[in-house]
Amino acid sequence: MAATEPRNTEPKDTEPKDAEPKDAEPKDAEPKDADGEAGPPGPPAPGKKRKRLRRTRRITLAVLLVLLVPLLTAETALRINYTGDPADGTYTRNRDAIWLGHAWVDGRKKDADLTTLARDLKTTGIRDLYVHTGPMEHDGTLPKSRYPRARWLVDAVHRELPGVRVQAFLGDVLATESPDGMRLEEPATRAAVVDSARQVLDVGYDGVHLDLEPLHSGDGDYLSLLDDVRAVTRARDAQLSVAAHQIDPLPGFHSFWGTVAGHPKWWSQEFFGRVARRVDQIAVMSYDTMQPLESLYGGYVAQQTSLALEVTPPTTHLLMGLPFYHENRFGHWNHAETVAAAVRGVRLGLTRTDADRERFGVAAYIDFAATEQDWASYRDGWVR
Repeated sequence: MAATEPRNTEPKDTEPKDAEPKDAEPKDAEPKDADGEAGPPGPPAPGKKRKRLRRTRRITLAVLLVLLVPLLTAETALRINYTGDPADGTYTRNRDAIWLGHAWVDGRKKDADLTTLARDLKTTGIRDLYVHTGPMEHDGTLPKSRYPRARWLVDAVHRELPGVRVQAFLGDVLATESPDGMRLEEPATRAAVVDSARQVLDVGYDGVHLDLEPLHSGDGDYLSLLDDVRAVTRARDAQLSVAAHQIDPLPGFHSFWGTVAGHPKWWSQEFFGRVARRVDQIAVMSYDTMQPLESLYGGYVAQQTSLALEVTPPTTHLLMGLPFYHENRFGHWNHAETVAAAVRGVRLGLTRTDADRERFGVAAYIDFAATEQDWASYRDGWVR
């Protein structure tokens, strides 16, 4: 546009000016040394230095306001979202789940451990166990050597906990943000994952639980994979469940965060719905939220619950994740991300969006890191 801007058409001043002597030094010429050469520039005038400092401060303040005002507005909204009372009846539907560690299938867990697990779960609403059976290789294959005790576990759970399903938790790192990892864009890799699903169902698992991360919003190859795996699970009358990323807390936020941090993290609500329509169960990993306060975390979970309910069809079983683990790092603050706050947030979101949703529950991550307080908060707040 610069080339098309009109030039200055103001009339030029035609009044004669006083001529300056040819030898006169220009008023703002640099000082010269004894040889007539220009000397080194002197320090800036105090007035100019103060102006530059004020300008720098104004720019800094403007940048801080641009960054902080939206953040403070969003955090205030989350705090408000945590207020109010959950509706009566927003408790467990006896459709909860828990992620279990690899020790249950590699030989470390024994009969006594299963007896204890069965005793503890009988006082909960947990009906699905996502048992870590992978990880898969980057090419989608799954070595049988990784789960030598899987048949023992499935048989023991079916015997000790009738009605509880055991699903094979299969995961891997995707090559979406680094050169190493599984590449879903390769048809052979997706086909191998489907074969791995058949493989674990042959062992006796009641379903397949996929956790592939980091999975970017809009990944069509992932949707294609889900279609192929579900064809297998349906033919076996088995479950297909997935661990899902969180939903954009603000529209398009995954794109913004991907630009500034290189890690989109969230899914669009539209993409979440497309995934939910392809599976039997979808479990939101509603932890690692970067929230610094318990009230903000609870408000965030309430928001995530509402967003997920809005696009999950009633025929799909929706679960919201509970943090049964304890870390302090950027992204997860142990004092903020508590089970009690998560449960209250889940109940508030359920109350505001679909209080009577039947296919709904919570999913605890993960058994080997859980404390007695975690279990107590889950039972006191959710199991009635």
